[in-house]
Amino acid sequence: MPRVYTYGPFQSRRLGLSLGINVLPNYKLCTFNCIYCEIGITNAEFLVSPSYRIKLPPSSQFRKELKSILMQVPHLNSLTFGYNGEPTLNENLLDFLQIASDVREEISWIGEKPKLTLFTNSTTLHFDDVRERVKKFEVVLAKLDVTTDEDLTRINRSSGTSPDMAMIIDSLAKLKHDMPENNVLVIQSLLFSSYKKDFAPNDTASNIENLARAIKRIRPNKVQIYSIARIPAEYFVYAIDEERKKEITKIIEEIVQDTSIEIKYY
Repeated sequence: MPRVYTYGPFQSRRLGLSLGINVLPNYKLCTFNCIYCEIGITNAEFLVSPSYRIKLPPSSQFRKELKSILMQVPHLNSLTFGYNGEPTLNENLLDFLQIASDVREEISWIGEKPKLTLFTNSTTLHFDDVRERVKKFEVVLAKLDVTTDEDLTRINRSSGTSPDMAMIIDSLAKLKHDMPENNVLVIQSLLFSSYKKDFAPNDTASNIENLARAIKRIRPNKVQIYSIARIPAEYFVYAIDEERKKEITKIIEEIVQDTSIEIKYY
């Protein structure tokens, strides 16, 4: 059977053995064109507003494809929605989630069932209907790696219609407040360095301090500090090393001062 919706499974630094699920078209559709994106540049025609929506329901193949793969990997850790851009742009996201949940119940697992996980870049979370969909995922991996509107434009390179950082942070706090008690909100911060002297990276002292203050406001379950692991969209950015990630994690912990929030680097 040709694969249309899934990729992997692959070993993820943060999720364990993960099967990717794509709910978007076969081209990258996103609200950002991040300089460090590991799936490449967002073409101008597909760099869209956070208010942009597509209706792309799952075909009958989705269930068949998913079940045929899951029967071969009974030790899977995560069913991970997110590839080719921002998955919350698809209004049929919950149709995919329901099918994945149903298929998961039909499989005999070794150990715990895989988590139903969603990646989001957080730009659509100020819409109430999007938060309603997103909160139904057992694990939500939400992006937050800059804290100023200038850096949002410079590093994440939005379509120009992205909410400002204050609204993004507020939306993440609302999402955490509304999520069921057993579901988990993870803030993911990808931090990098730069070869270009005239391009400031996002691992600066001011950005890290502001990230910590935003985390303190959002109160997620977990924070994951990580860096570039594959070829980025732009040549001039590169990964920070383990020692720097460790140092940043310690700084954030000291500012957040909340042992209920797990803060780790990868």
